Amino acid sequence: MASASQKCKFTSDSIYYNLCDTEKPWGIVLETLAAAGIVTSIAFMLSLLILICKVQDSSRRKVLPTQFLFLLGVLGIFGLTFAFIIKLNDMTGPTRFFLFGVLFALCFSCLLAHTFTLAKLVRGKKPLSLLMTLGLALGFSLIQDIIAVEYVVITMNRTNTFVFTEMPRPQLNEDFVMLLIYVLFLMAFTFTMSLSTFCGSFSGWKRHGAHIYVTMLFSIAIWVAWITLLLRDAFDPIWDDTILSTALVANGWVFLLMYILPEFILLTKQRNPRDYPVEDNLCKPQFMKQSYGMENRAYLQEEITQGPESPGSTLYAPYSTHFQLQSRDSQKDFSIPRPKTRSSPYDNYGGRKEGN
Repeated sequence: MASASQKCKFTSDSIYYNLCDTEKPWGIVLETLAAAGIVTSIAFMLSLLILICKVQDSSRRKVLPTQFLFLLGVLGIFGLTFAFIIKLNDMTGPTRFFLFGVLFALCFSCLLAHTFTLAKLVRGKKPLSLLMTLGLALGFSLIQDIIAVEYVVITMNRTNTFVFTEMPRPQLNEDFVMLLIYVLFLMAFTFTMSLSTFCGSFSGWKRHGAHIYVTMLFSIAIWVAWITLLLRDAFDPIWDDTILSTALVANGWVFLLMYILPEFILLTKQRNPRDYPVEDNLCKPQFMKQSYGMENRAYLQEEITQGPESPGSTLYAPYSTHFQLQSRDSQKDFSIPRPKTRSSPYDNYGGRKEGN
């Protein structure tokens, strides 16, 4: 105890002992990674506010508020790590049960709203508006907020504020996982929607969908791992906080490195016309019969009729009106008449009267 006290200013009975325990340095490592994640998240948020004026593509600009909300959720995830490094008590218990699901639901809802926009863009359709994308993200995350509030309020009013510390470990872990069923549904739904972003003719948006796909793939692997370890009785109960705090830090860095960083690289990319359908094709009426005029095909050699045509065939006359000329058999003589000499009435005139 004396040596431990010399290395850490808190005693082993203190709830803050894991923050500076050098004999089991998992707390120090995780709080260092969490602090680095907080600084990185704030840096991304500030960069997003600075670069918002340099975004040339309007479709990317519409997703920026949702991505800023996503960064707020990632910032909360790194901050929540300290609530798991600190030992479970009457203060950290409600914080853990409430914020864990709420923060992850917020992040996954933002990714889900982004996939809805990408699924339309990759098919050449008009993307969702800024308010629609942001509203979808908040709407999907609000359901988990209601679930978490009801559970915490009902659980704490049923007994007392110390229910989380007095609850048996198996029941505590089972309730913790059961409270996250809706978050698991959001993960599966977002992963499925990210696959739909690969089906389309405009491949420029598929790269954004790949960012979400890889992020969800790693997130699902992390969640399967920590849920499996948490519900197994083979591990000592003291490792429960280590498992959950490790899952928070790992998933937070997956969000930053797999999604936010690649999106920032493409943020100020110049608008590519090939990522959008041709505007004329959207406005040009299809399958309409041409009622007047004709195309100028004077320079198409293969359409100029050469040689004599059979009677009744249509001749193409370049630079003509829309009336088509037809060859018909001529029955009249249109030859130019030649001048003929006429006899003069004065040819036999001799200058004298007849009979003299």
